[in-house]
Amino acid sequence: MCCGKNRQLARNTTDQSRPVSASPSPVAPTSAVFQYHGHSEMVVIGPVSGRAYRFGGPGSRVEVDPRDRAFLGSLLIFAG
Repeated sequence: MCCGKNRQLARNTTDQSRPVSASPSPVAPTSAVFQYHGHSEMVVIGPVSGRAYRFGGPGSRVEVDPRDRAFLGSLLIFAG
């Protein structure tokens, strides 16, 4: 064997013997709770999930899909 083949063999062995570390994936929250501060009942459609969120009146709380959180949070009548 010539030197080039030995280096390639050593490189392949080294690559296979290194442990593979899994990087932790970020965990998305399963839901977010929003409280309504309006004056009457309101229904909001989540733009990402397509879910309808019904807020029965002032102070009502509704569990919201985390994908819709940014949208509902941008509305001034909700607190999340």
